Amino acid sequence: MIFIVVKFEVREELQNDWLDITGEFTRATRSEPGNLWFEWSRSTDHRAEYVLMEAFRDSAAGVEHVRSEHFRHGLEVMRPALAETPRIIHTDVPGTEWSRMGELEISA
Repeated sequence: MIFIVVKFEVREELQNDWLDITGEFTRATRSEPGNLWFEWSRSTDHRAEYVLMEAFRDSAAGVEHVRSEHFRHGLEVMRPALAETPRIIHTDVPGTEWSRMGELEISA
């Protein structure tokens, strides 16, 4: 799978609106056939920072995502709300599911 983590620094006056600003983009991406997950989180230490974790089935699905109209539109909508260029990690990971953390296994 293609695993991507992006950190977005949002302008102060728009920090509480970020999920609304990105809502259409989020819904469209989640409906892509190759999307495995697309999840937003907000930093508890730095309120301006939103973190996106997303995964796609394979490289082809990732390319299809970046070429989509909703991707281009999403960038246009996000750009004015950003305080700086987002930071990204983009990598190939074996499998298509989350693994269980053996060091913290919970038995029934």
